[in-house]
Amino acid sequence: MSKLQKCYGIIPARYSSTRFPGKPLADILGKPMFWHVYDRARQSAELLDIVLATDDERISAAAEALNVPVVMTRKDHPSGTDRVLEAAELLQVEEDAIVVNIQGDEPTLHPAMLTTLVRPFGSPEVQVSTLAKKIGRAESENPARVNVVFSRSGKG
Repeated sequence: MSKLQKCYGIIPARYSSTRFPGKPLADILGKPMFWHVYDRARQSAELLDIVLATDDERISAAAEALNVPVVMTRKDHPSGTDRVLEAAELLQVEEDAIVVNIQGDEPTLHPAMLTTLVRPFGSPEVQVSTLAKKIGRAESENPARVNVVFSRSGKG
């Protein structure tokens, strides 16, 4: 699959995490975590553009120093998805564009995962897509694990 006409990746990255403050700036092999996510995402053939969305000047400055496109967002977002929405609005992303929320703490993201994620948008009735894999009962009961429930027909 080649780059989709209007498919954008936005990586939300906030500094103020209760469990790991400054996580997007965590050093991995001499580069901040967000850089590894960005570098892997830009290897995807589907994404026209990728931008880091942050509410923190330290993250913004680090992104600019590494030539990672960055947009500043408000600090009051309850989730990364809300930050992605604001960034898409600030960037004036077309209303019919595909916007991919790329998790900023996934430095081992494989670009092929993004291909799998956007492929369903080839069908006009698809509005949302997410990656999921089958897991066992014990793993599904872990409160730290996000679960997706499918109908018998296979729809999430």
